[in-house]
Amino acid sequence: MNRRRHRVRTAVALMSLPLAACAGAPDGQLEAAPGAGTTQEAEATQDPSSTFPVTVDNCGVEVTVAAPPERIVTLNQGATEVALALRLADQMAGTAYLDDQVAERFAEDYAQVPVLSTEYPTVEQFLAAEPDLAIASYSSAFGDNGVGTRDELAGRGTATYVSPLTCPDESGLEPTFESVWTELREVGLLTGAADTAEDEVQDQQTAMEEIEATAAGEGLSILWYDSGDDTPLVGAGGGGPQLLMDAVGATNVFADLDGGWADGSWETGLAADPDVIVLADAAWSTAEDKRAYLESDPVLGQLSAVQDERYVVVPFSESTPGVRMVDGARGLSDQLQALNR
Repeated sequence: MNRRRHRVRTAVALMSLPLAACAGAPDGQLEAAPGAGTTQEAEATQDPSSTFPVTVDNCGVEVTVAAPPERIVTLNQGATEVALALRLADQMAGTAYLDDQVAERFAEDYAQVPVLSTEYPTVEQFLAAEPDLAIASYSSAFGDNGVGTRDELAGRGTATYVSPLTCPDESGLEPTFESVWTELREVGLLTGAADTAEDEVQDQQTAMEEIEATAAGEGLSILWYDSGDDTPLVGAGGGGPQLLMDAVGATNVFADLDGGWADGSWETGLAADPDVIVLADAAWSTAEDKRAYLESDPVLGQLSAVQDERYVVVPFSESTPGVRMVDGARGLSDQLQALNR
């Protein structure tokens, strides 16, 4: 649990960086390479290969792809599901590092792609896949314990892309649904799937309008319980959990804490006595384990939400800014409506 907790905190700290010019921002930094036409032309054509080469400014790195990639490797679950949402399974040479189960809608395509490692693959495993594009959710994929630096991989002919929400400097985007849609569009451009990316964005925008209009959390307070026992790791005021609570109109008990996740305190939780407790479901800390802990503790068991069994379960991967975050908002909304019946 401690190792996972450290990785999550590192990612969240990066996701809390302020909005700055980055790939795909409205100022036009997402562009086709000279001679390749405009981004709009890339989206309109029926032949994706005609739009290449393309260049994206990603976390301060100019990423140029000369032709539609044929051997994509994704290095975190979020990156894997972005690629699967864009229907790129036939172009994927490998995946790595799941946090929980791949979404059911991606399962069939995911089963076709080789799994290189349960965490980051070794450099040898990675290179054996002969990747022409590596996509990561976290910059750690290209750090000391990853598959090589972005410069090293560029020298080997492998383009790299990091989620713009987790840039290792101040060029990153704030964690918002709009930033998620920027990432989808950028990956779509780099992989020849711009039309598919736009379709996915439009579907997600429509879903969000419906969720926000329903406002299933209006008037409700929520404690978002991620992991931990004596000191709970909770959904704080600057990341995925807060975005989901905002989407349904609920109040976050720990909204005053910085970042996406942070160490909370049971004392604060007890004083707030939230209407609902969200249990994050992850491989390293399941929702069932957290529920058992709450109900077995003589003090926490006095919380109204525990006594009335007012729980909502959200997969961890649906609470991190990524292609499944709209699924998280929908699941939260639907479960809150069920509790209120």
